[in-house]
This record gives sequence, structure tokens and C-alpha cells, in this order.
Amino acid sequence: MKKLIVANWKCNPTSLKEAQKMLLQLRSGIKKTKAEVVICPPFCYLPLVSYKMLNVKLGAQNCFWEQNGPFTGEISAQMLKDLAVQYVILGHSERIMILGETNAMIAKKVKAVLNSGLMPIICVGETLEEKEQGKTFQVIEKALREILQGIKKQQMEKVIIAYEPLWAISTNQNNHKNCSPDDALTMALYIKKLASEIFGKKAIQTLRVLYGGSVNVKNALYYLNQDAISGLLVGGASLNIKEFLGILSLI
Repeated sequence: MKKLIVANWKCNPTSLKEAQKMLLQLRSGIKKTKAEVVICPPFCYLPLVSYKMLNVKLGAQNCFWEQNGPFTGEISAQMLKDLAVQYVILGHSERIMILGETNAMIAKKVKAVLNSGLMPIICVGETLEEKEQGKTFQVIEKALREILQGIKKQQMEKVIIAYEPLWAISTNQNNHKNCSPDDALTMALYIKKLASEIFGKKAIQTLRVLYGGSVNVKNALYYLNQDAISGLLVGGASLNIKEFLGILSLI
């Protein structure tokens, strides 16, 4: 199975012109990659990425749990599907820290995404305080059990889980630290073990676990060399097309 590299552009870039420039650079350099590449731009650029990038998959950064209705500012999984979106990032730490998303909310979004035939990329991770208190495994288990509650075994083939320690993401400037490849591997193995306990070994044979947390061209290979890590969730580095292509060239 190919390594999965997911580019999370977050709330960037600020203009259509800049987005077009980034895609032009990306398109010219991505042709020979051996990875499965997913670009997750802001909602307003989804049609542009779909039109310009024929050899990458399209992803969204969030969605709502209802398919339609009086929900101002929200977008549904079905709407995303109609835009050719295949993947949806859910439960990103920035949405938890800034917008107060809960495991219960994320769980409803996961169900909506799966019911629409899309693939959720579920982010889980612990804070620095939780890590220092030795609560990492406890936090991850609680999150996954609550988020995956009600998911059917056969749906797990579409589920992707990204281990994203909150203390390692570049946006968390106050507590930003690096997650060692060994620690990332330990968590990937733990996530697979936990999923196996919940759904059975057969149901999670194809489960992909990604690592996300200040990934860049200098450290990417250390994570990619771990067999249990199926790919990367790349944030800030994905906005620098030269660096992002550098990450892809490592595969």
C-alpha cells in the first residue's frame, strides 16, 4: 500500500491567485511521486483543486454531521462528495482548542462522512500536560472509543487515524516540542492495538495510521521509515510547495 501524504492547507492562502500559483508549482513537480497525495484546501478552493490537479485526491478540512438544514456556515458530507472530495479531516486539534469541538461532535461527523461514502481522517492526540502526567494512552483510548462508537466493522476499511500530539504542532508556539520517531511509532502501534480490541483483527487489517505534528522535509523520513506509520498529515510545510515536494521525493 502506498504511503498516504495529506496536505492540510488550513486557512491558507488568502487569494485565489496565490492558490492557483501553488497548484501550478505542485502539478509540475508531483508527477513522479510514489505516494498517494491528498490536498485539503479551504472550502472555497475545492473546485479549483479538483479541476487543476488530476493526479491527487481531494480532501476537506471539516464537515457538519447533518446533510442539510438550518445550520448557518456549515457544509455537509454530501455537498463535499458532490465536489469530488474523497477524504475529510475530522477532530483536528486546532478545532478542539479554538472552537471547542468534543469527541461526541467528532463522532457524529465521522458517521456522516462514512454514510456518505467518504473517508474520515480522524485526528487524536494529547496535550503536553497530559503527556507529562503519563495520561497519553488514557487520553487516546478515551477519544477513540468515544469517536468510533457506533461505527460498523465493515466501515473501518475507510477509516484513517492520524496521531497528532497537540504539543508537537507548530501552531502551538508556547509548548511546541518535537515528537521522536520512536514515540510516534509507539502511538501508531497502540492505536492499531486499540482498534483491534474494539473491532477485531480482521476489521483493522487495512487501517492506516498517520503521523502529524510539525512534519517537514528534515524529519519526514524518520517517521516514514516506521512500518506501522502509513503516512503523514502535513500542515505548515505543505504551504511551501518546494518543501512539500521534497517530502514526496523521500518516498
